[in-house]
Amino acid sequence: MTALRWITAGESHGPEISAIVEGIPAGLPLLAEDIDADLARRQRGYGRGARMKIEQDRVRFTAGVRGGETLGGPIAMVIENRDHGNWAGRMGAEPFAEPPEALTRPRPGHADLAGGLKYDRRDLRDILERASARETAMRVAVGGVCRKLLAALDVEVFAHVVAIGSVSAALAPTTSPHELRVLARASDLACADPEAAEAMRAAIRDAAHRGDTLGGVFEVVALGVPPGLGSHVQWDRRLDGRVAQALMSIQAIKGVEVGLGFEAARRSGSGVHDPIAYDAETNLFIRPTNHAGGVEGGISNGMPVVCRAAMKPIATLKRALPSIDIRSKERFDAAFERSDVCAVPAASVVGEAMVMIVLTAALLEKLGGDSLSEVQRHLAGYREQLARF
Repeated sequence: MTALRWITAGESHGPEISAIVEGIPAGLPLLAEDIDADLARRQRGYGRGARMKIEQDRVRFTAGVRGGETLGGPIAMVIENRDHGNWAGRMGAEPFAEPPEALTRPRPGHADLAGGLKYDRRDLRDILERASARETAMRVAVGGVCRKLLAALDVEVFAHVVAIGSVSAALAPTTSPHELRVLARASDLACADPEAAEAMRAAIRDAAHRGDTLGGVFEVVALGVPPGLGSHVQWDRRLDGRVAQALMSIQAIKGVEVGLGFEAARRSGSGVHDPIAYDAETNLFIRPTNHAGGVEGGISNGMPVVCRAAMKPIATLKRALPSIDIRSKERFDAAFERSDVCAVPAASVVGEAMVMIVLTAALLEKLGGDSLSEVQRHLAGYREQLARF
């Protein structure tokens, strides 16, 4: 069984962030520019903060790629933190000449206090630097590698924003996935409904003026996913469970749906479960509806995989919430770190990445293969098997 493994490292204001990805087959064409395009999308979006004006995320391969192709070994990547220069003397591996002022006022809604208690760190910067969503830049880089492999296997993944605050997008049921992707990519809010996007901008401006923040909901769609990914036989092999865990692991995500999600609980069974039909032209079983979101019994069923994630408002507020100084135990307003007003469009790019990572892992488990050509041969043989079923 071919296994995909990956890990990230680095702090928000450290010199760089990095990742190692193992399990990508040899012979996959891969350039830094392929990944940089997704990194740039993660940095854009109405409501982003000043940090995005400092950073210009570019990935650099340090292992696993030669001459524009993967070698089959671990791929190592780094992204420079340009803002690190502004933190000289406060961030670094060497002992400090003079200890920097400790951060002792935890911010509600962040990992500051819980992490400080867990790791016994009295300077909460030791927690927030790693807990920061800056880490998601490397998730997007890992997802960019997976995107190249998925494209070679005819799988496409994209995301779009469906709600920010109380404003929801209204899309015609006849909107095709291609139209949805094009419209979302053309929007600075990744929203395919222009009227809703304008109302979302107004809501973000209003929140900014109040010193507040906004969350929202984004949807990830995966096209071309063959049936048979994941499994019903063990809890941790179920594809929907793996997708849900991956999306929930993104900073500030508090809810995940697959297909109808919570709406399914409000309907009767006849309005939830997808009838099964047969397409004689493709020799494949299909569902005229896709309420299940492309997954039944923990296994992909050949329909588009559709899932949504709910992002809470950014927890760093200019209008700081009450907190307690962990040293004096006195009441203070929480510390304020430079932050976004709304980062839902950026989170949608991270959501894309996480779903691509899960699908890549599931495809490699199903198909196996040490080279791209071998994986493609296995997929072609599997598709022939499906057509004969």
